[in-house]
Amino acid sequence: MSTREFTVLTDVSMITCVVQRGKADKVVAAAQESGAQGATIHYGNGTGLRERLGLLGLAVDVEKEIITILCGDDQLDRVFEKMYFAGELDVPGGGIIFVTRLEKAATFVPKEVIDRVNRRGAGYE
Repeated sequence: MSTREFTVLTDVSMITCVVQRGKADKVVAAAQESGAQGATIHYGNGTGLRERLGLLGLAVDVEKEIITILCGDDQLDRVFEKMYFAGELDVPGGGIIFVTRLEKAATFVPKEVIDRVNRRGAGYE
C-alpha cells in the first residue's frame, strides 16, 4: 500500500476580484504576468443602488465576473495592484477587490518546487 502525502501551504492569501462582465480575462492575464499561477472565474449578478439607478441615470450591467486567485504572500501586493488596474477598478462602479488571509491551503506541489523553496529558505539560492 502506498503512502499518500500532501503539502500544507501557510503563507498564502486569496485575492477575490469582482468586475464587470467581460473583464475577467484581462484581469487574470495581468495576475499571471505578475506571478500568479492560476485563477478560478465564476459568474454572478450584483445588486445595489448603482445597479438600480446607474451612474448618471444610465443602466449598469448587473452581470459580474468573480476571479479568485490563491497567491503567496511574497507576491500578494504586486498581483493585487496589477489586478486592480487591469480590472479598471479605479472608476465608479468598476468593481471591488479584496484579500482574505488563509490559515492554510493544500494542493499538489511538484517535488522540484518544494526542494527549491527549501533550498531558498536554507540560504542556498
